[in-house]
Amino acid sequence: MKTSALRRWLVSLGLIALEQTTRFTGGHDWKIAIVSFFHKFMYNFSMKVLIIEDDRIILNSLKKYLENWEYEVFTNSGINIMEDVKNIKPDIILMDIILPSFNGYFWCEKIRNTTDIPIIFISSKSEDLDIIMGMQMGADDYITKPFNFDVLMVKINAVMKRYYGNNIIKSVLEFNDVMLFVNEFRLEFNENKTNLTKTEMLILKSLFEAKGEIVTREKLMDQCWQNDFFIDDNTLAVNINRIRKKLNKLGLEDFLLTKKYSGYYLNDGRDQNE
Repeated sequence: MKTSALRRWLVSLGLIALEQTTRFTGGHDWKIAIVSFFHKFMYNFSMKVLIIEDDRIILNSLKKYLENWEYEVFTNSGINIMEDVKNIKPDIILMDIILPSFNGYFWCEKIRNTTDIPIIFISSKSEDLDIIMGMQMGADDYITKPFNFDVLMVKINAVMKRYYGNNIIKSVLEFNDVMLFVNEFRLEFNENKTNLTKTEMLILKSLFEAKGEIVTREKLMDQCWQNDFFIDDNTLAVNINRIRKKLNKLGLEDFLLTKKYSGYYLNDGRDQNE
């Protein structure tokens, strides 16, 4: 990141932290707010949350709160739950226990048969037996109503950290103000975005991690091979051309360059004698 861009980023970060502190605490409990904010900053880049709750008031207030932290929030009132889980592919689920038709225990077990994404129960059922049942059905945590939003946020981030570990931190790569969202197969630059295939993402991931240094064709092909995508030199060239077309649409005509007889690199302003 360039010095000026880094300075703007740091200033923005400080202002956002101050704004979030006063917005959610009114100046009180600032330690909890700051901790919550930095947990969010480290572990939540475009993270998708699915809230399963049939109480409209709780649903809307929780949705608004999470959106203030820039989570991408989806809601479900207890109908077609498995369809939403399949289509949305959330990074975490917040679910009530008392739901129409079947209870949250049933849905938790059913979800666990298809995916291991984190689930936090949010329920007015506060007996020890209820909490034990929820955890045995596969939930990662449990919070009882009424709850403090800041406490819920800390629980969300703790679960995310345990489940995703350092992979979330590394899921967004940046080079010269261009952002690569690894888990979402997406490139962004100046608020413009383009989607990528998995092979394109793997190639770009290696180039972003090299930070302007040359990456050989052999290394790029090996990276794809390790991820079950076999490509030869011709296929690599085809994918490079596709990536360049997508970069051109973002206004990045000279971002991905070729070093003759060697490989490829991202343009950081240095002369690599292409």
